[in-house]
Amino acid sequence: MRKNTLYKILLGLAGLFLILFLVALLTGNSTFTGPLLFGFFTFLAFGVRGNPVGKGFSYTIMIFAAVTISMYYPALFLKWGDFELKATIVPLLQIIMFGMGSQMSFRDFAGVIKMPKGVLVGLVCQFTIMPIIGFTIATTFGFPPEVAAGIILVGSSPSGLASNVMSFIAKANLALSVTLTAVATMLAPLITPSLMKLLAGQFVPIDFWGMMLSIINIVILPIVAGLMFNTMAYGNEKRKSRIIQGVIYLLIIAGKNLILFQTSEIESSAALLQFGKDLAWFLLLPVVAALLFSKLKGDNKSVLNRLTALFSMAGIGAIILVITAAGRDSLLEIGMLLILACLLHNTAGYFLGYWICKLARMDEKSCRTIALEVGMQNGGLASGIALEMGRVATIGLAPAVFGPMMNITGSSLATWWRRKSENESPSTNPG
Repeated sequence: MRKNTLYKILLGLAGLFLILFLVALLTGNSTFTGPLLFGFFTFLAFGVRGNPVGKGFSYTIMIFAAVTISMYYPALFLKWGDFELKATIVPLLQIIMFGMGSQMSFRDFAGVIKMPKGVLVGLVCQFTIMPIIGFTIATTFGFPPEVAAGIILVGSSPSGLASNVMSFIAKANLALSVTLTAVATMLAPLITPSLMKLLAGQFVPIDFWGMMLSIINIVILPIVAGLMFNTMAYGNEKRKSRIIQGVIYLLIIAGKNLILFQTSEIESSAALLQFGKDLAWFLLLPVVAALLFSKLKGDNKSVLNRLTALFSMAGIGAIILVITAAGRDSLLEIGMLLILACLLHNTAGYFLGYWICKLARMDEKSCRTIALEVGMQNGGLASGIALEMGRVATIGLAPAVFGPMMNITGSSLATWWRRKSENESPSTNPG
């Protein structure tokens, strides 16, 4: 009862801050509009947690609060002293991707064999629908070249963990969702740069090998580290399986460094040093951490799950803060048009993903799963690539807008599908 009262008070405060914001806006008192709008979103984010449906939107509303404070006070999120905060984006993404890998196992990739049709259709939809729609929107809306390239980058990226969460909420095919995310992510180093070279090359110069290495560093190696941690921490794999996985992960790290050596002007000694660093960070350190974790916590995986979820949410929020601050001027100029473009991109992905699967005569749960996989992209990865390209303030804008938006639309669609499934369930009453 006390909790319900608290939630009502928070919603009341949200309403009060909204009224004060509107008054300040109408009277031209811009000094207080930022803090008042931030207060509105913050109180609303915690207030809606008292409602089962609203609880799912709490994090997204908090992202709006973060965007608000970043738009009004961008200097806070650009530099601290001589340190540029955009330098935190890639490390944050790597930790988030490590968390993703730690929640997966080698068995997740076995879904390719168990559900070949679903995986094939899902991957084809993933890497055709969104890139083509992104290119069409980018050319039709007449955005500046770098912003247009950012829209295509979002479409060319794989799906992320958010799609798995939405599939769970929607009561869709969660096993297919996890498999699609895993496989699409592993294919990203080859497919994403290829699509960008083909579709975005007319807008900005695309360094194919540089982008491939960026994706491997940001996504693949941290996921490999997470998979190794999972394998060693929970003891669910036989010794032979662990050795095989270790060899595979070692080959992935070696392959990345071979590409680096062949495609850059790095010297042999520097290449060997980099290989040693990658082995230490992405293979040896996860093994040591896993052994320590298993001794301290036993099989208590829920502790790691909670910490990973919290850090992922905080990390994505921090990334959006920095990108919004960096691209504030561009957002003020084209903000509403970019929001419309991202909304069209996102919802078209759901629509076409679903109905193409229907035409392929797939079951309802799989259609819903692939629709969510297609419509929801890994905006964090796209942001990291934009940073590596040195254009986070322009190419990074579309990922920063797309991320919060897809969480709103995705959670709404997933909730609607869940209710529809519950209503369509056969009655348990006799006769």
